[in-house]
Amino acid sequence: MLDRELAGVIAEFRPETGAVEEVFVNQNGQSTLKLGQARGVCLLALARAGLSVAEYAPTLVKKAIVGTGGAEKAQVQAMLKVLLPGVKLAGADAADALAVAITHAHLNRGI
Repeated sequence: MLDRELAGVIAEFRPETGAVEEVFVNQNGQSTLKLGQARGVCLLALARAGLSVAEYAPTLVKKAIVGTGGAEKAQVQAMLKVLLPGVKLAGADAADALAVAITHAHLNRGI
């Protein structure tokens, strides 16, 4: 399902590159495993489309969006609303993905 949906998004919007957040280990091993599996599907879909992929540590994403690598998720979401007025975040995962995309765009200006 994730692979098919991501392939559809790539086909529709034809991005030039992709970006993902690096894996982090949290307290729940089951959650970490599921996150790693989903991340693997994303990496495969991007590679299959021939896209280069950048990876960013969660602390770098938080620093790029909020200004500090120790920011809380709520702070990141609040800043996304400042950076993109009118945006309706479809949950924490969507906010994280948008933050990674903004980080990637910010760090790769002029390339």
